[in-house]
Amino acid sequence: MLNPRFGHSLMLGILFQACTGSFAQAPTQPALMPEVGVDRAWSLLAQYANPDKSSEDRIQALAALGTMGSDARAAKLIGEAVTGHDMDVRTAAVLAAAETQNPALIPKLQAALDDEQPQVAYAAASTLWKLHDDSGEDLLLAVVSGDRKDKLGFIAKEKHKAAKEMHSPAALAKIGIQQGAGFFLGPFGFGVKAIFLIKKNGGDPDRAAAVDLLAQRHTETVHAALVDALDDHDVAVRAAAARGLSQWPGPETAKLLLPLFNDDKLAVKLTAAAAYIRMVEPHPTPLDTRKGPGPEAPKLEPIQPDAGRTVLTAPPLL
Repeated sequence: MLNPRFGHSLMLGILFQACTGSFAQAPTQPALMPEVGVDRAWSLLAQYANPDKSSEDRIQALAALGTMGSDARAAKLIGEAVTGHDMDVRTAAVLAAAETQNPALIPKLQAALDDEQPQVAYAAASTLWKLHDDSGEDLLLAVVSGDRKDKLGFIAKEKHKAAKEMHSPAALAKIGIQQGAGFFLGPFGFGVKAIFLIKKNGGDPDRAAAVDLLAQRHTETVHAALVDALDDHDVAVRAAAARGLSQWPGPETAKLLLPLFNDDKLAVKLTAAAAYIRMVEPHPTPLDTRKGPGPEAPKLEPIQPDAGRTVLTAPPLL
């Protein structure tokens, strides 16, 4: 039989050890530091933006880089692709520059006005115009005039080779096809090829568009819906959810994107990588530094979330 005094002493010893933490504890798994996640994200983006990758891979990387605002490293990778060998990659790079709205890319875009392909030159002119730079005005005027008789002397003012080609019905038709298909850059590319690639990967563009629409509101309900969509079976929905969550800066939401770095679809992987960097190291679109009387930088507007309290959010960038 256990001696009562011994049992009392044993109990006191156990309590003392518990209070002082002298019991050996199982080692805990260290949390991934945000900087490590950023390094992994940049490694992915740089890897697939590299010229040794296929044009399809590079276009998807550029689409992700285009979401990163004024980030200097993203601008460098985009600028390098503007002068690449593949026409579709150059076009994607120009459209990525348009998405960033980064004035630092204007010199690269001005050089693209002399691209041998009208598609690239026209995309550069359109992008520059949106950035309040009129270097490509002659290209836009050439598209407007088409093959009509030059009554206003526009031809004499043309500065770029592509402007003369813009008078050709064939060249206009080619640009028209791209415009009709949506001359914008998304996670899967641009134009007809992007729609084809989404469907080829089992994606639904309409569901992804609904996710993009929801992401324009910064509410708890939307946040929960986007987080839930990260593991959706639809590749386009996963990519759109990752892009939408980039509006919630901070490591808590950012860490939810880490599993997507291993997604089997490249568009999701790269979109998540770019979104993660934006959340941990925000780089806003530099609207307030643009020249000319363009739209002002977005102001915070109150919206009413489902919880009944006011949350401040910025309207979506155009």
